[in-house]
Amino acid sequence: MPIHTSAPNEKAFHVSWDQFHRDARALAWRLSAAGPFSGMVAITRGGLVPGAIVARELDMRIIDTFCVVSYVGEKTQGETKVLKSVQPETLRGGGEGLLVIDDLADTGATIKRVRAVLPKAHVATVYAKPLGRPLVDTFITEVSQDTWIYFPWDLGLSFQAPIAAPG
Repeated sequence: MPIHTSAPNEKAFHVSWDQFHRDARALAWRLSAAGPFSGMVAITRGGLVPGAIVARELDMRIIDTFCVVSYVGEKTQGETKVLKSVQPETLRGGGEGLLVIDDLADTGATIKRVRAVLPKAHVATVYAKPLGRPLVDTFITEVSQDTWIYFPWDLGLSFQAPIAAPG
């Protein structure tokens, strides 16, 4: 398995399973005041894990998926391609009463595709970057645009070099 390193001008934010779980529960807490929601749409793949946590916390059982791919390779964002849209019954009412969940609003490209289909849905992400933040209704943590987030499902346990190089 290759070791992932950041480019010199890129910041790295490593998120542990514990931290992600706490952040997703904090998102659920914040969303509890915005609901109730009639159902959820999890954006795959990143929205599946926070979607499961939020669904548990808010006792939601109706969950659909919006399957999108926007990254070609590990860190190269390409054209956003919809692999599967939501079910026809999910489209009714433009998404009014629905909660859309994703892990991160990066450039906003994915959320723009979702909002084109579900303009009245409430969109929530665990993390947001400045370019994606205006498209999100609720989020927990904002990170800079030049920060690469390493999610726990993308990582293994390995040595981490110190931030300051030994000198």
